[in-house]
Amino acid sequence: MNVHDPLFWLVIITAIIALSFLMIAAAMIAMAVFVNRAVKSVNRLEERLEPLMARATAFSEQGTAIAVQGRQIAEQFNVMSGHLSTATMNLAESTTLIKEEVRGIMALADETTEMAHAKVHMVSRAIDTTHERVMDTTEFIQRKVIEPARELAAILAGLRRGLEVLVAPAPSPINRSYGDDEMFIG
Repeated sequence: MNVHDPLFWLVIITAIIALSFLMIAAAMIAMAVFVNRAVKSVNRLEERLEPLMARATAFSEQGTAIAVQGRQIAEQFNVMSGHLSTATMNLAESTTLIKEEVRGIMALADETTEMAHAKVHMVSRAIDTTHERVMDTTEFIQRKVIEPARELAAILAGLRRGLEVLVAPAPSPINRSYGDDEMFIG
């Protein structure tokens, strides 16, 4: 191919566009993989925290029972039951905070997944639109540039042949006699 040929540049531009689309597709796949990993990590974290929350609730109930029994048994355990009660409240609050955080993380993961799906769809539409535009541009260049250039080349070739015929030396007449040929009778 010649560097001055428009088709050469069209092929180069098309190759660059194709590489760009491949890079965009790779980036979107990588984003989807990372989002999927984040969702799985959050799910594993929630599964691990559920037994801890159940244990914390059980500890809270046991702490309350111990506090009631401690008040009934002796006055000496009043201070200890107060501390245990405070610890139980803190544990319940921590459990509530952990539940809220897990819910927030799940909501964030859901939003991120939806956003990733929307972005993948948007990139897909952009690729389709760009492909259509490239095809339209290729067709336009074919109709408006290449076909008229071929026609012009054919016309110029015809004009060149015509000029060659007009400029060519005149052929010698057939009825012209030659000296030696007149004497020969065959």
